Amino acid sequence: MDSSKKSKVILVLVLVTFILPVVIAKLVLNFEWYQGGKTNKGELISANQSYQSFEQENPYPKQWQMLYLVPNVCNQACQYKLYLLKQTHTALGKERDRVIPLIAVSSTSDTSVLTDISLPYFQINAQMANSLSDHVVIIDPLGHLVMRYQNLGHQQAQVSQGKDLLTDLRKLLKLSRIG
Repeated sequence: MDSSKKSKVILVLVLVTFILPVVIAKLVLNFEWYQGGKTNKGELISANQSYQSFEQENPYPKQWQMLYLVPNVCNQACQYKLYLLKQTHTALGKERDRVIPLIAVSSTSDTSVLTDISLPYFQINAQMANSLSDHVVIIDPLGHLVMRYQNLGHQQAQVSQGKDLLTDLRKLLKLSRIG
């Protein structure tokens, strides 16, 4: 192979080496083959949901909140969810003062469980109750609903979800400049 042919081959190889990754990256992004990384365990809530949008007053402004709506019948899974809410709050350690576990009660909630639990509770309207349904929700100090965790039936899944809640809450508190 003569030197001019050899130099052309080298030039083409160098160009392909730099151009091919750019072309592949463009294809991956255009065809949405890349699923972006996510570190949160809960489901993010759309930005337009807040106490204000539900025409509710924020019961604890300037504090992060873990909120759980007591369902119509508070069975064993519900009671265990309330227990995990309290335990998650305790597990926050020194950050515990920045977060308050709250129990939401609607007009149809089973209020008999409130006598056994030493957590603060407050009344919510039907519109907010429909939105919360059977979830634990993290609420920021400004009253915006940030993240929700679906109610899982069996106890082992709830323990895992409690760990996920704790992980997400620690991350939010670390990054937060409010509350």
